[in-house]
Amino acid sequence: MTATGPSSTAPGVVDVVALGESMVTFLPSVPGRLADVPSFDRAIGGAESNVACVLAAAGHSARWVGRVGADGFGDHLVEAIGAYGVDVSAVRRDPDRPTGVYFRTAGDRGTDAHEVAYYRAGSAASAMSARNMDLDAIRSGRVLHLSGITPALSADCLALMRELTARRPGRPLVSFDVNHRPGLWRGPDDGSRVLLELARGADIVFVGEDEAWGLGGAEAVRAALPEPGLLVVKQGATGATAFHGPHVTSVPALTVDVVAAVGAGDAFAAGFLSATLRDLPVRERLRHGHLMAAAALTVPGDLAAPPARDHADRLAALDDDAWGTLRLGPGWTQAGERAEEEVRTP
Repeated sequence: MTATGPSSTAPGVVDVVALGESMVTFLPSVPGRLADVPSFDRAIGGAESNVACVLAAAGHSARWVGRVGADGFGDHLVEAIGAYGVDVSAVRRDPDRPTGVYFRTAGDRGTDAHEVAYYRAGSAASAMSARNMDLDAIRSGRVLHLSGITPALSADCLALMRELTARRPGRPLVSFDVNHRPGLWRGPDDGSRVLLELARGADIVFVGEDEAWGLGGAEAVRAALPEPGLLVVKQGATGATAFHGPHVTSVPALTVDVVAAVGAGDAFAAGFLSATLRDLPVRERLRHGHLMAAAALTVPGDLAAPPARDHADRLAALDDDAWGTLRLGPGWTQAGERAEEEVRTP
């Protein structure tokens, strides 16, 4: 599957447009409960804007479309995301609603000790709709990247997502990361049904095996979701499996010396989409996803500088035995040709 969409000669066309809420993130200065942390450092967070930032840093043209408050936090988000080389010209400012913020502890998100406190109810992003967003700008990419976080924000956001995932001629290639966050959904519905519906309208779908509607294994996920031309089931430390047409391709995950288990899912999607934009084979797309995820896992925050393209291409081209013995740790993305052998372990 290749990334098709508007003609590359059309004004304002970029490789990828990512739409979604970005928030100011407050990271603890020391480990511990939120109640005990004395101060926080400011950063940015947002699944879709993370993907745009990584792709821009990797040399692609990327546009983030969202809605932020007409406040200082909104200023910071637009400036910080723009500093990665992302086009933020289509971001809307809301004079009546604030920019969302959240606080999190330093622990692994996968543990019970991890805490996250969101202050996003009634945020500017929750007011996104097909009426107040620039649909032409949103559809101006070869790829449109969305996630399952946006439809949980409001009924208007859900309606916007349904509009963007509707199958119609001339739309860009639609990428959808399920990103199921049950805590965002109100009422008896945890969002599973809606996310399955939206995923069926996408061309590329990323879903973690642990969030895939309680289904048992990658094959069962594909059976429930046959519509996307390319379905990627992420299987944690095991690896990832892609279903494309009648073909199934699996690539094991890398051995990584993890610094912080955050941001890997967004980075994986960015790596896979980068390779898709370059029309690489599916096996290499999965490997680039794993490499970008490894970059995120070996830094403290959500966003990491990606490896140089030629460096990543060399690693992605390794034979299966060499790939299986690859071990990546902090600083590996800065390794040149001479250091490349050092990241291989016998």
